Amino acid sequence: MTEHRIYTQQEWQAERDALLEEEKELTRRADELAGKRRELPWVAVEKEYRFETEEGMKTLAELFDGYSQLLVYHFMFGPPYDAGCPVCSSIADTLAPQAVHLRARDTTLLLVSRAPLEKLLAYRERMGWPIGWVSSGGSEFNRNLGFQHTEEELRPFLNGEIPATVELNARMCGTDAAGYVTEGPGLSAYTLSGGTVYRTYVTTARGLEPAMAYYGLLDRTAKGRAEDPSEPLWVRRHDEYEAAG
Repeated sequence: MTEHRIYTQQEWQAERDALLEEEKELTRRADELAGKRRELPWVAVEKEYRFETEEGMKTLAELFDGYSQLLVYHFMFGPPYDAGCPVCSSIADTLAPQAVHLRARDTTLLLVSRAPLEKLLAYRERMGWPIGWVSSGGSEFNRNLGFQHTEEELRPFLNGEIPATVELNARMCGTDAAGYVTEGPGLSAYTLSGGTVYRTYVTTARGLEPAMAYYGLLDRTAKGRAEDPSEPLWVRRHDEYEAAG
């Protein structure tokens, strides 16, 4: 017998209606925050970053590909990795199909990683993603945004007890914990105006959850996310769930 509360439909509807009011308030607040994001000041990108692409080397401005806005997902795939981060891979599963819709709204969406381009393209083929992917390995692009760190900077973390999720994901990427956490995930946004590239927004950590659609859906189930901080994260690459049991 379940230990959860069991109500009649009428009793359930009363609580559901009350919760709906809170959900509507959250939606209104989210709309307000979206407006504040758009009102943030812009910062001119003065460094001449260059990226390795399928069409050769390109500048940041050239990555816009004729559109006025650019969204970059900083995908954790460092030079020593054999495969991309499984969590970033789950995010790319959501992002990749959106590229065509974003282009319809004057926006280019790309993945950027520090691994050599040939590794990235081979992994993209495995995953079946219809999205551009470029290598920033020859520049400080990721580091300047806070998405790359040195082992020395991370020494206090590495000398402590490494979380099980970090150990597992590092193995899944073919590297060790240090090689894994020197990379970081993030999303950065840019606009191109008058020939100048401006950075307009940057986020990481739980700010990336809109690109993790499965969490929003799980939040609406009875079990929710059902994650235990003492256990490794359950997320796998989409072609590995069956093998993981």
